[in-house]
Amino acid sequence: MTLSRKIMIFGIPGSGKSTFASLLSQKLNIPLEHLDSYFFIDNWVERDKTQFLQIQETLVSKESWIIDGNAIRSLEVRFQRADIALYFRFSRLLCLWRVLKRFFHKNQLGKAEGCPAKISWKFLRYLWNFDARVRPVLQELQKKHPQVQVYELRRKEDVESWSSSFL
Repeated sequence: MTLSRKIMIFGIPGSGKSTFASLLSQKLNIPLEHLDSYFFIDNWVERDKTQFLQIQETLVSKESWIIDGNAIRSLEVRFQRADIALYFRFSRLLCLWRVLKRFFHKNQLGKAEGCPAKISWKFLRYLWNFDARVRPVLQELQKKHPQVQVYELRRKEDVESWSSSFL
């Protein structure tokens, strides 16, 4: 089976999206883009929505890409052009643990320049409620764009199984 050339990766913060995206990019030699590096400007200020959408349109117009990130309000920009969508839906407690661990180890993989690691109640609520917010959006996108292969990865074994099937 030939692996697609347009892969979007999204999911609960702390689920390992950015780490997996980096490994997948290296393995497949496909350019990787981390949305957070475009969504935020200095000190976690959100970029203008129109400008952010234009950036995404430029990214998805390329021949091949791996795009890591959520930006749920503009999920369709990536989804409609993707061949594969990987939804990382690990347990919330595991993701919370990983976010806390990442904060204390200052892992900045996929983060925006000038945005130091921080944890806020707003972010923790975002993490905790992510699946409830994104599931209806994802279901609508799947109906609207049935050509996109969607894989829900709920644990490490799912990621390994998907990887062994497609790589």
